[in-house]
Amino acid sequence: METKLSLAPLQGITDYIFRNSFNYYFGNIDTYYCPFIRIEKGDIRKSKIRDFSIENNNKMNFIPQILTNDKEEFIQLASMLSKDYSEINWNLGCPFPMVAKHNLGSGMLDKPELIDDILKHAFENLDCKISIKLRSGYKSEEDIMNLIPVLNNYNLSELIIHPRLGIQQYKGEANLDIVKKVSKVYKNKITYNGDIINKESFENIQNKLPNINSYMLGRGLIANPFLAQEIKGITTDVDKLELFKEFHADLLNRYSNLLNGDTQILKRMQGFWEYFSLSFTNSHKTHKKIKKASNASKYINAINQIFKEEKWIS
Repeated sequence: METKLSLAPLQGITDYIFRNSFNYYFGNIDTYYCPFIRIEKGDIRKSKIRDFSIENNNKMNFIPQILTNDKEEFIQLASMLSKDYSEINWNLGCPFPMVAKHNLGSGMLDKPELIDDILKHAFENLDCKISIKLRSGYKSEEDIMNLIPVLNNYNLSELIIHPRLGIQQYKGEANLDIVKKVSKVYKNKITYNGDIINKESFENIQNKLPNINSYMLGRGLIANPFLAQEIKGITTDVDKLELFKEFHADLLNRYSNLLNGDTQILKRMQGFWEYFSLSFTNSHKTHKKIKKASNASKYINAINQIFKEEKWIS
């Protein structure tokens, strides 16, 4: 089976600038997802509209993701997005307390009747494909097992499973056993997401889940942009550090043209280095240098020092 790879939607990280730059320099990703779109106080943020616009996503296979617990809101969002995109992804996985406590994201997983009602309304009123990204439950893995009979009633194009509980957030290990259990009773396509940080971890998961050939990469891919290439067995003689430098320069340039002032630009770039630093020798020291930079000039100095003194190890 051919391995299919997608990029996970990570708030504050995988916006359209990152997606386009990543796709240009590294590629090897079959599908890109955007961080969730939601209606807040009756409207959608301008930054979100820019993020899912067709003009900013027409160079990749792109699927927008929505966050809602209301069936009419689902129709409103999906109808708008389906003018440009053939598939909509529904977020039932976001673990952050500020989301989950409002019965959104993973906070909905213990409410199969509500999910059923929303899906029934969606399939009756929409022509687009619908996929779901979810956790194994909010507080208990019984949530996903109780939900599968509901999901089997609908022809979902994909079920993306991150096998952690919502209350775990990103702590502990992903539970592959629950994915095995789900795969025995769920009738449509499953994509696996979670703890793929290098080729070895991918192969370990692949061996334990032999019937799955679709994987979503998140933090591991941000840390090592060559991970998809490595998983697909594509070899090149490119100098990884030099290509990463070009990618970083492109990101910095694009955000400098978009954001207002050093503070916004610096905050955005520093966010990436929580992950980027993991691919360098002395990763803790590398990340610390970036965090200490208090303005654009100091950031550039820190970057130049890192590129000069540290090696790419991924």
